[in-house]
Amino acid sequence: MRCASGHNFDRAKEGYWNLTQPQDKKSSNPGDSDEAVLARRRWLERGLAAGLVESLREWTSTSSAAQNVLDLGCGEGSFGPALFPHAASSYCGIDLSRRAIKLAARGWPEATWVLANADRGLPIADGCIQQVVSLFGRRPVSEIERVLSVDGVCVVAIPGEEDLIELREQTQKSGHRRSRWEMVAEEMKAANLVLSQHKKWTQHVELKSDEIADALAMTYRAVRNSQQSRLKGVEQMNVTLAADLLLFCRGK
Repeated sequence: MRCASGHNFDRAKEGYWNLTQPQDKKSSNPGDSDEAVLARRRWLERGLAAGLVESLREWTSTSSAAQNVLDLGCGEGSFGPALFPHAASSYCGIDLSRRAIKLAARGWPEATWVLANADRGLPIADGCIQQVVSLFGRRPVSEIERVLSVDGVCVVAIPGEEDLIELREQTQKSGHRRSRWEMVAEEMKAANLVLSQHKKWTQHVELKSDEIADALAMTYRAVRNSQQSRLKGVEQMNVTLAADLLLFCRGK
């Protein structure tokens, strides 16, 4: 790839494009930790997000190869082919974790994968994206508004107030329920992105000890050893999975 200023960017042998800059790296390994990336990969491979994917497909199933899709914080790439199986040629996933992008590019090589810091600016032309997706990740609202086409939409998923409530009660000795979707809607509205639909997704699952460990690792909850030790010896637990799903379009 070559930018207007003459800078060259070569495609990595794993199949992704590295567009990170020195100022993007506050650490030697920015983005999600390898532990979190691999925990999320195992979680999705077990099918624990299958119900969530089905709920999201109501908003993504109309996408075709003619519609450009931008997946912000795409992680290890499982959601892309699950939600846009026929749009590989027009799909682009962006993440700051090198481990995540490598896994994504290996799993769906037909798509475009970019290692970049979306918070600093999206390497996307103005108004050329028909669908922006942000699933449990950061939302650079001004950049989303810039790259979204006139008739484009933005799909956002955030943890619901009941998400993993049982684990939180066990590890943190509190079950604080915090609804965040209204705050997200206000942030998006400030960039002229108006909430057109909102729905809640909830599922109850029985997790085994290794699945509980992955749930903690991938969500950054109970990261302190003192909290994790409270789950020592727990072989299984009934847990609630919950998410607020939001669909935005441009304001008039």
